[in-house]
Order: sequence, then C-alpha cells, then structure tokens
Amino acid sequence: MPKGVYKLPEIKNEPIKSYAPGSPERQALKQKLVELSKGGLDVPMIIDGKEIRTGNLSDIRPPHDHQHLLGHYHQGDKTHVQMAIDAALKAKPAWEAMHWESRAAIFLKAAELIAGPYRYDFNAVTMTGQSKNAFQAEIDAVCELVDFYRFNVRNMYELYGMQPNSAPGIWNRTVWRPLEGFVFALTPFNFTSIAANLGGAPALMGNTVVWKPSKTAVYPAHLIMKVLKEAGLPDGVINLVYVGGKEAADVIFNHREFAGLHFTGSTGVFNGMWKTIAGNMDKYKSYPRIVGETGGKDYVFADVTADAKQVATALTRGAFEYQGQKCSAASRAYIPATLWDGVKKYMESDLKSIRMGVPEDFTNFVNAVIDEESFNKLAKAIDDAKKSPDAEVVMGGNCDKSKGYFIEPTVILAKKPDYITMREELFGPVLTVYIYDPEKLDETLDILDSSTDYALTGAIFSTDRVNIEKMTSRLTHTAGNFYINDKPTGAVVDQQPFGGGRASGTNDKAGSVFNLLRWVSPQTIKETFVPATDYMYPNFLED
Repeated sequence: MPKGVYKLPEIKNEPIKSYAPGSPERQALKQKLVELSKGGLDVPMIIDGKEIRTGNLSDIRPPHDHQHLLGHYHQGDKTHVQMAIDAALKAKPAWEAMHWESRAAIFLKAAELIAGPYRYDFNAVTMTGQSKNAFQAEIDAVCELVDFYRFNVRNMYELYGMQPNSAPGIWNRTVWRPLEGFVFALTPFNFTSIAANLGGAPALMGNTVVWKPSKTAVYPAHLIMKVLKEAGLPDGVINLVYVGGKEAADVIFNHREFAGLHFTGSTGVFNGMWKTIAGNMDKYKSYPRIVGETGGKDYVFADVTADAKQVATALTRGAFEYQGQKCSAASRAYIPATLWDGVKKYMESDLKSIRMGVPEDFTNFVNAVIDEESFNKLAKAIDDAKKSPDAEVVMGGNCDKSKGYFIEPTVILAKKPDYITMREELFGPVLTVYIYDPEKLDETLDILDSSTDYALTGAIFSTDRVNIEKMTSRLTHTAGNFYINDKPTGAVVDQQPFGGGRASGTNDKAGSVFNLLRWVSPQTIKETFVPATDYMYPNFLED
C-alpha cells in the first residue's frame, strides 16, 4: 500500500438550506414526507451487519398524530445485547488495525451521502418521528450530523499530529490507541446528530460500539446505520440494539471488556449508571471512560441596558424552538423590572403569531412534544403553576393530547426566585420568568448561580461593556456554553463546542478534539538509535 502524510479534503460547516416557498428543497422534502406517511416501516436491529428481527414488535407513531401507525421496530432482549458485544469484540482487531485514512474516508463519505442523496430522508424521518419542523430538522439531522462526521475527521488528524519532542539520538512518538474492549453509546431522542455522533466518534478512533438509541428515535438510528454501511463501515463496528435500559445495563456494565460510556440524557440516569460502573470496577480490564452530557436549567439574564425586543426574540426562539426539547433551551429568565413590560409586550406579539401543529405544514413553528409521559409531566407543571400563589401563567398554558402531544408555548411568572420551575428541568416549551429589582443585580446573579445544580448553557443581554465583563466573570461556572447578546441555543460544531459542567455532564465538548481524546489511550514510544554500553554515569567517577 502506498504511504504518505495525507492532506485532508477541505472541512467546513454544511450550509443550511432555507426550505423557503418555491425552493426545490421544499418540494423534495414534502415529497419524502408523503412517502414516509404511507407507513409500513419494519425496522430491525443491526448486529454484526445483519438485520435482526425478533417478532416482538413495538409501534412507531408520530408524536403529533399518535393515532397514525408508521410501522414497527423489533424489540430485543439481553441475548441481543450479548450478541452485539460479541460482534463488537470480533470486529475490533481488524477495525483497530485499519489505516486511519480508511476510517476517515468512511465517515467523510457518510457525510457526503447525508448532505446529498439522503438529505431529505434524514429530514423527513426526524420531522415525522421526533416532530421537528423543517428548519429544526435541517440544522440537526443534516447539517450538525454532517459537521460532526467531517470535523471529527479533522480533529482526529490533529490529535494524531500531537507528538512529543525528541532529544539528540532519540525518537519519541505517541501512538493514539483505541480503548481495550467495547464502547456503549446510549443516545437521546431529541437530536439525530447527537445520536449519530455518540457512536460515531469512538468508532472513528478505532473503537467498536454497542448502540442503544431512544425508543422514540429508532428509525433515524436505523437510517444512520444504513448510510454508514453504504459508506463502507465494516460489519460489527457499530451494533444497533433496541432493548430496555435495565436489560442493556445488566449485560454491559457487568462485562469485563466494557471500556467506555458515551451518553446524552437525564442527569438521574447518568448518575445511576456511574454508580453501577463504580460498583463493578473490579470486573473490568481497565478503567472505563465515562462521558456524558446531561440536563440543563438554562438561563437568560438581562440588565437594565438590554434591548427589550432583542431579549424577547431570544426568549421566544431559545425557549420554544423544538418545543423546548433541547438540552440548551432557555427555561428560566431574569428580567429587571424596568425592562419587563417591553419584553412581555414583544413576547405576547410573538406568541400570538406562532402557529402550532404538524411538521408537514411548514408554517408551524411549534410541533408536538415527544410522548405522553413528557406531555403529562409538562401539563402538570403548568396546572400546578396556575394553582400556586407563588406563580402565575401569563402566556399560553393550554395543552391537548387528543390527536398529538401538543403543549402551547407557556410563560410562567415566578413570584419568588426559588419557585420549582426556576430550579428543575422540564424539557418542554415552558419558560419561567423572575422579575428582579435593578438595584439588586449582584444579589440576583448570586440567586441564579445557586438556584440549580445544572450548568449547561446561559445567556446575558446588556449594552454596557462594564456590566458584560462583570456578569461574564461572575457567571463563569454557571454554563459550559455562554452567550453574550444571543439566545443560549444553537451551538455549531467547530464554532461553539458543546457541553456543560456541574450536574450537566462531564463537559467533554462534542465535536471537538477534547471529546476524541476520551476514546483513545495514548502510548509513548521511545526509540534510542545508539544504545548505551556502559552502565556508569560521570558523577560516579573518582576525582
């Protein structure tokens, strides 16, 4: 095989298509949505490159029309988890030995397939299965996914280039080995791109993976596997299983070859897995890598100099895009009393014009929340706020699950800063606002910092540079992704590496070299060209 120090193709962010009326992409996507709505889906697991059908069928239904059956997926059990582990371990030696440029080519080709011939498939399955509008699907299921695959390759290239210095007569090298064993990827419903990256990043670095997606996002996961196979991914490198969380955990976390966990989901689930892993340390060949991005109680904080219209726009977008089902979504806001009337007026105008309904109607800004469990939790929180003397529902507040799981964009006014929805994550289109005394800015910043254990995203609005500097410094540990005069959502790969601290995760920054570092175990090699032949050192010689 020819050798060389290869130069990568140009790596850049995937442009976002507009889907404006009359555009060719709008027409193409609508056609895909019509095709998908016909149903008949039969979604198997993929283990060792083979389709596994169990006959134990679970429904696939759109959240915005839960009476419509799209098809079924085949539910597995513990035996399938073990099969997936066996397949991953069998595939590992050849995959680990494959030249890095071949692994890179697979993921670069997958990115081109998703950006090209599969673009509307990915958007359609995400819109239908996860109830996203066209724009939200485009920035997630296509652009961010493509960016992850492309920039991970560039980051791998740069990581491999991190090499030590050498003294005269010596050559020092670092080998970036994959982990020993297999990696478990446990992925969420809300971002197709995140689901693809959690298994893809470790695999790119030479690891093999057992992947369990959310039960509400199995079809996008299956489509990802289809594209990776077409791109040349060998059988067994990533193995896709549809099983219960406990079934997966019982097998995976008791296996000697368990090498790492790549997770996005709730803080409670992550903490539980961490405890299980810690209790099983004597079973493992090596210390497992634990990487997780978890919950958030993300904020917007405005001072008296902020522009009310800008703040209102950031809140409308930050809180209600994709029904607030983003880890980064604005769910609490601190607004000075002098600014609230203006912010409220603009938000009321926004919410009056927002349309809510099925994603197939491209004019709908808000669609359904993911399932009945989520709907019930959100509806109860809104109902509790309506009854509480410490809160008031000032916008929205209506809920309807007769056809789909629809929660109207809702704004709760908290009469005290520690009201429950100012502290606890809801993961839906519910924003809680606390109005503070402008004379108590420092005190309110302290309240913001201490109200919750989460520290994922946050945003400040101000036109006063002194205040911007002051608030940025004071809030430094409250958010892993911090925004000045912008909404706290919409991180772009290679521009704002994403992740938070405290109870929001390990902050390993998906899509960056920092994340890829977690999936390798460096080995230092020292080669001496002319070895010593005398054990003595000069200091031992006599005067």
